[in-house]
Amino acid sequence: MDTFLLVLAAIFPIVNPPGSALVFLSLTRHASVEVRRTLARRVAINSFFVMTCSLLVGTFVLNLYGISIPVLRIAGGLVVAVSGWKLLNEGSHKDEAPEPVRRADYSGMAFYPLTLPITTGPGTIAVMISLGFARSTQATAVEELRFVAIILLAALVTAITIYVAFAYADRAERIIGHAGTDIAVRLSAFILFCLGVQILWTGASELISSLPVAITPAPK
Repeated sequence: MDTFLLVLAAIFPIVNPPGSALVFLSLTRHASVEVRRTLARRVAINSFFVMTCSLLVGTFVLNLYGISIPVLRIAGGLVVAVSGWKLLNEGSHKDEAPEPVRRADYSGMAFYPLTLPITTGPGTIAVMISLGFARSTQATAVEELRFVAIILLAALVTAITIYVAFAYADRAERIIGHAGTDIAVRLSAFILFCLGVQILWTGASELISSLPVAITPAPK
């Protein structure tokens, strides 16, 4: 239980389902309740598979293509920052779009950008890959399997929370109203933009710190 709570505490704040739910609500502003809940279920399932794949094969994929964690953070930070900036300028409400266009757009948004990078972005992937490194330190195969099962259980709980928060995000809009939702969405978009910049800066700092330091000869 202690390990489960520690892993959940590492994953949940980064995914942040309640905060991401407002962004989800803004991007699906024209969808019906049924469409939104179907989309929320797909996002939750996609998020679980992203976390699972990052845990089990993330290290192998990065090594296969020669991608380092700092580079992953820089690329992901750029995508998150651009998404936050775009949402910040768009606001939360626009004129109604034609129904066929809306349905086509929403079906193509389930993975990008709703799952990646808004819900499970580079920060989540980096954490899951780090946990994948940690599982190799287990003493026995049984303990390693138990540790992986605990991480997957924490990921499943997070995915369920994502579905609940996203599927019922419209109720939050009814409580705080359109004006309150617009303010909350813009604040969430600004936080999303800042998070992208922070992830970008963290990756850039790690790359800079890995550069060889030039040795300046002492003056004679």
